[in-house]
Amino acid sequence: MFTVYVYVLETLADWELGYVTAELNSGRFFKKGAPGVSVKTVGISKRPVKSMGGLTIIPDCVIDDITVNEKSVLLLPGANTWDSPEHSIIIEKAGEFLSAGAMVCAICGATAALANAGLLDQRPHTSNGAGYLEMVSPCYRGQNFYVDEPSVAERNLITASSTGALLWAKQIIERLNIFQPDTLDAWYAYFSTGEAQHFFALMQSLSAEK
Repeated sequence: MFTVYVYVLETLADWELGYVTAELNSGRFFKKGAPGVSVKTVGISKRPVKSMGGLTIIPDCVIDDITVNEKSVLLLPGANTWDSPEHSIIIEKAGEFLSAGAMVCAICGATAALANAGLLDQRPHTSNGAGYLEMVSPCYRGQNFYVDEPSVAERNLITASSTGALLWAKQIIERLNIFQPDTLDAWYAYFSTGEAQHFFALMQSLSAEK
């Protein structure tokens, strides 16, 4: 059983999480025998937070409730509030995840928080374009490891730009090994192109496994 902790904070970018949390929580395309996945929202406290889209989210747990092991995953969404000092606690926890070999998946503004803490200095990563991290993260020293792609997966770290949510989701699902490869390929092709042939390939991949 994987436990996926989704950090929720004021102004979080709802759409950046949509693809990955929907699939991890629903399990609708999981392969036969895939490990279970428990998705939990985690906050600084149990107080409700308001997303950028105006949705109210009540965290399931707080940071002290997080268990760090090889079956733990931390999702860090973009938000306009990452520069608040109160989020340093979850970034410290992200460092624990990385040291323990657990997955950390950060997108958009969350990559800036990791960069400012030095967690991207020696790891291939991406963000919102070359120069962005230098602009918003004064302590960033990882320029030599920056990769100009929508999403970059390197060992147990997956980072993405604000436009990389779909690829980010694909890479997370792939690392968790919960879809058949042909299911994942068809899923990604359909949502990235909208072409009906990929939808039918997705459905066929599920039927073939039964």
